[in-house]
Amino acid sequence: MASLTAEELLAGAAGTFTVSLPANVLKPGTGDSPTGSAGEVVLRPLQIRDVERVSRAAKEQRVLTSVLMVQQALVSPKLTVEQVGSLSAGLVQFLLEKVNAISGLSLGEDDLDSAVKAPLAKACFVLAKEFGWTPAECSELTVGQVLLYLEMLARDGQNGGE
Repeated sequence: MASLTAEELLAGAAGTFTVSLPANVLKPGTGDSPTGSAGEVVLRPLQIRDVERVSRAAKEQRVLTSVLMVQQALVSPKLTVEQVGSLSAGLVQFLLEKVNAISGLSLGEDDLDSAVKAPLAKACFVLAKEFGWTPAECSELTVGQVLLYLEMLARDGQNGGE
């Protein structure tokens, strides 16, 4: 298996994704059929620092977690936290599912706090040690990337470093 460079590993965190919004999600009550796009938004994957920021900011209000995650991931159109909080619940839920998918997160809101605590910090320490990355480079990774690289290291260790 070929070794990847730090630049190759970090490249996924810089990507953006265009997501089509079904008409019935953007305008609830316009029919049950999800056919037809009402427009598009551009999302980016959440990085570890985004997840940590969301976790800290939402400590007092658990409902705020979803709003902050969507707000942080929205590239276009750029919305404030208050604007995202004013969107329909169905639209926020749809966008949150897309944000989770592109970020490599399969966590529920209740699990978010535990994901950014000690195990994540330990994982970043291991990756920094194994790949020679700086803390700044590790903070650019998405949670999905961290899990992928840890799995790669674990499998490499099981195969005797082949």
